[in-house]
Amino acid sequence: MRLSAVSLLTMFLAAGSAGVAAAQTTTLPYDHVHLAVPDQAKAVEWYRTMLGGQLSSEGKDRVTFGKTRFIFLKAENAQPSANTAIDHIGFSFADLDAKMKEFAAAGVKVVTPVRDVPGLFKLGFIEDPWGVKIEVVQDPETLGFHHIHLRAPDPAASLAWYQERFGGETAKLRGRIDALKYGDVWVLVQKGDATPSVGHAIDHVGWRVPDLDKKLAELNAKNIKVLQGVTALTLATGVVHFSFVEDPSGTKIEIVQR
Repeated sequence: MRLSAVSLLTMFLAAGSAGVAAAQTTTLPYDHVHLAVPDQAKAVEWYRTMLGGQLSSEGKDRVTFGKTRFIFLKAENAQPSANTAIDHIGFSFADLDAKMKEFAAAGVKVVTPVRDVPGLFKLGFIEDPWGVKIEVVQDPETLGFHHIHLRAPDPAASLAWYQERFGGETAKLRGRIDALKYGDVWVLVQKGDATPSVGHAIDHVGWRVPDLDKKLAELNAKNIKVLQGVTALTLATGVVHFSFVEDPSGTKIEIVQR
């Protein structure tokens, strides 16, 4: 039977759409932020009392914000996070002015006072006692742990790199800032040179996978830099397997199977 030109075109477009769908990377759940501190117990208490973290049954070295873990790695001489590949992290509060007064009363270092950015939201910057730069915002759409802010010479290329390897929903924060979303967590990238995150207060970020060996094989096929192969760790809640890779700007990334 001879097919019409319209039928052939329809078949071609359908095949092309299926190819694009097959090429899309499944969005991985965002798992954790790993911070370097000299005293893990003090860090747990600070993030619990100042930012509202919840104690975790996995261990005494971590707190949770929603579905995201904040894990504290013992390190004596970590350098501040500002201007590194992981420049800062962000938290959102319903009343930022009141929260900044609370920070000031508690002696928290305020780096930048609150200002209202038209069309965006109120924002300011503080720093934890160990050099982690923290942006505080008033975004009622996403309260609590809000975002990770990376640095890279080409933000658009960096976002495309993450989406190709870890998925993520393409979105614009408040309709203005290009970003990826992993559940409630925003990943933003600002333009700038950066030093690698290793050895700094925000040591690395992490995504969770159902099959670590399979994901590593997939990433190796995309020429990702592997820093450490698969390793096992026993927590109070069970065994986890993890590996470390690095993005082109020097962001250390943990891939974990729980």
